[in-house]
Amino acid sequence: MAENNQDLQKQINEINQKLDQVLNHVNEQRLQRESLNDLADDLSIIGKDAFQSTVDELDKRDIEVNVDDLKNLSLRMLRNVDNFNQMLETFESMVDLTKDAGPIVNEVGVDVIHKFHEMEQKGYFDFLRESTRIMDTIVRNYSPEELRELAENIPVILETIHNITQPDMLRALNNAVNTYQETDFSEIKEYSLWKTFKEMRSPEMKKGMGFMITFMKKLSNQQTKSHQSTKQ
Repeated sequence: MAENNQDLQKQINEINQKLDQVLNHVNEQRLQRESLNDLADDLSIIGKDAFQSTVDELDKRDIEVNVDDLKNLSLRMLRNVDNFNQMLETFESMVDLTKDAGPIVNEVGVDVIHKFHEMEQKGYFDFLRESTRIMDTIVRNYSPEELRELAENIPVILETIHNITQPDMLRALNNAVNTYQETDFSEIKEYSLWKTFKEMRSPEMKKGMGFMITFMKKLSNQQTKSHQSTKQ
């Protein structure tokens, strides 16, 4: 009998604990509901004040608001909530990318600035400015037709430059320039016809005349070949 009373008392105590928990939960729910009601009242007051302020401001600026337009706008915004979310996600991704790429972009920018400074120190920009002046001079002094003809003859010009820059040709030109510089024109003597004929018998003059004759023959043959190839 005593054991039954103890079991009964134990069950009653458990029921009382559960009732206390239920009452506490109900009380917490009531407090939260009262807090939400108070918040709703406050928001309602704030919303009314904000609405009235907005109405007064619109009235001051003579702006008429169409309620149907606002309703349509609200409905469109609600229909595009997913699109807004995607746009915000894209924006967040761009912000993250900017944060990640920021140091890399800064490093690249610093390298570019250093490279530009190096190019300026070496004179690249001065060269470009002078090149622009050269182009201006060409445009002022040559017609488009002349430039077109020049462009067509660029292969010949390049071939000529290539031939001139060969070691043998450069040495010959250098010898000619040195000879010209070493010649004192104030000390050149006058030669009579007899003396000229006499000098022409010297080995140097014979070799020189042989060179001139050979050169003229080869030049004439080359001109003939060029003329024939042009006709073809």
